[in-house]
Amino acid sequence: MPNLFRRLLLSLSLAALLPLPGRAGALNELYNGAPAAPPPLPAAPQAADLRAASAGHYLSLDGLDLRAVPAAPADGSYEDREDFRIIFDWQARRTAAQCAAAKAEMSHNYEVFFGKIGPFGSPAPAAVKEFFKNVGEDSVAAHKYLKDAYKRERPFVRDPRVKPCLPRVAGLSYPSGHSAMARLFALILSDLVPARRAEFMAKADESALFRVIGGVHHPSDTAAGKALADALYKELKREPAFASDLRALKPLLR
Repeated sequence: MPNLFRRLLLSLSLAALLPLPGRAGALNELYNGAPAAPPPLPAAPQAADLRAASAGHYLSLDGLDLRAVPAAPADGSYEDREDFRIIFDWQARRTAAQCAAAKAEMSHNYEVFFGKIGPFGSPAPAAVKEFFKNVGEDSVAAHKYLKDAYKRERPFVRDPRVKPCLPRVAGLSYPSGHSAMARLFALILSDLVPARRAEFMAKADESALFRVIGGVHHPSDTAAGKALADALYKELKREPAFASDLRALKPLLR
């Protein structure tokens, strides 16, 4: 796609100036209260870094409107404090069963998120696994770029009182890659089998919540991951190659 870096840098610059209404609704799933205004987006990486981060399968970062993913909460802001309140609340009441379920989803792929409830049977056909692997590459490329832009540390790194019941994963926190990928896959499955949309979306929400319960993500990380998934799916549906590959899955539905 043309204008790879110019268009993205422009959209990132505008993110600091334009209102971002999508954030509050996503966060209300996790807590109530007036959200703080998002801080300005950090400066974009150099072009070489951006190029390295843009290697997806169907998409590059060129032309993606990433304003759907607002800036990470500022340290000590209202939203940041609410993140930790929720983390500590879950830490006090999570069960061993919840931690075990979260640990079972440490990896992120189609089989982990939807292998048990997917509409293709279990195990899924090789073509299905390949399709979702390719989509996953787009999700990973986008979330890695944003993580590098915001550089928000994991909650257990920022506050030693956070005691994860999951392994202390390396890497940055915002947005949540698990949340983005699970929701992106759920959106695709919902289009393939509209009657099961509520089930698929609920599973994606559960997978996102597991990351908060486990103490490895802030709630706002998971909300941002969901917003990223929505933006990516909007772009994927415009790609002829994606549309063709998606149609090829329909005969495999059970």
